Amino acid sequence: MPSSHKPDFLKLVEKYLNGTASEAERNTIESYYAHFTEEPDVTDDLTPEELEALKANLRQGIDARISQGNKIYRPLYRRRYFRVAASFLLFATAAAVVVTKLKHKPATYFAQKQDLLPGGNKATLTLANGSKIDVDSLKNGLFTAQPGAQVTKEGGKLSYDASTGSKSAEISYNTLTTPKGGEYQLVLADGTKVWLNAASSLKFPTAFTGSERVVELTGEAYFDVKHDASQPFKVKTARETVQDIGTQFNINSYADENAVTTTLVEGSIRIFTGKTQKVIEPGQQYLLKNNGLAEVRNDVDTDEITAWKSGMFQFNNADMKTIMRQIGRWYNVDVEYQGEVSNATYHGRISRNSKASDVLKILELSGMNFKIERSKIIVK
Repeated sequence: MPSSHKPDFLKLVEKYLNGTASEAERNTIESYYAHFTEEPDVTDDLTPEELEALKANLRQGIDARISQGNKIYRPLYRRRYFRVAASFLLFATAAAVVVTKLKHKPATYFAQKQDLLPGGNKATLTLANGSKIDVDSLKNGLFTAQPGAQVTKEGGKLSYDASTGSKSAEISYNTLTTPKGGEYQLVLADGTKVWLNAASSLKFPTAFTGSERVVELTGEAYFDVKHDASQPFKVKTARETVQDIGTQFNINSYADENAVTTTLVEGSIRIFTGKTQKVIEPGQQYLLKNNGLAEVRNDVDTDEITAWKSGMFQFNNADMKTIMRQIGRWYNVDVEYQGEVSNATYHGRISRNSKASDVLKILELSGMNFKIERSKIIVK
């Protein structure tokens, strides 16, 4: 490499490792890390020792940076730590080779890398007459009147207002459905608030006129129920019914999960499964497994369970397949596994607003390899 390039790059490396690099400089270094692991021709001039030093120090630097912001998924294995001072010159020399080679790549090199954008506010509203409305494409404001309520859109939220709707004895049902890569908020006619996660649907009456309030859920949703003991609120899934007793709770009923999980945040709920029923308390989670067995877990981390509602991925002792199911739903992508997948478990928290490549880059620090191909993520 020309000697004139070395001083500038040494300064950039030093700034990255001591935490004084700008956002653009940090992104540059992390881009090099991603591409030299993907492109052998970027590093074919390096000795094995130089390549190991480069990987080790970049891993340490990126690890330290993420620990201060978005937290990396921490695999439960012994982490290796490297002394910066001892190998800094070797690292800088190897990195300089990488920079030189990247500088001579065509401008389309980075643009050709496939990526997936995060999900957002996307949903379809199916009316009682069967017509469908793409609600995320509508302008804010009142957009339809349904029996017993008027429907208003505000950002990523639909609200049913029963106080202004026409009175009707007939019960009319609507269904709000989110695709993979979509989420939406809903305020029901009784004031109950619902957050609907990706690949989910909620069927509900436009007004609650009977002796109980019943909605039907597939997928995942968080409920903040407007309590009324004289008119109980119930959520039906394919396998159970959950009744509120003054409640905030989360239900995950995806068909590809190992169990239907109901997690109580506040209040109390009663869960009916067949002829049995169970009341759980805040911080408890009721699992109805696919084999029909049920159990209650105590002291559950409710922040982890409901992190999706706040725009975060959060995992606590989650295995890779559990993580990838969430990623697949949020980025609207299929997941393919090549080779055996480790049973190691992971901790971490990262924004769901990140591009898929940013999430996968962090996960790669655990030793896994990922590749995006069109609408598929390959896990190696």
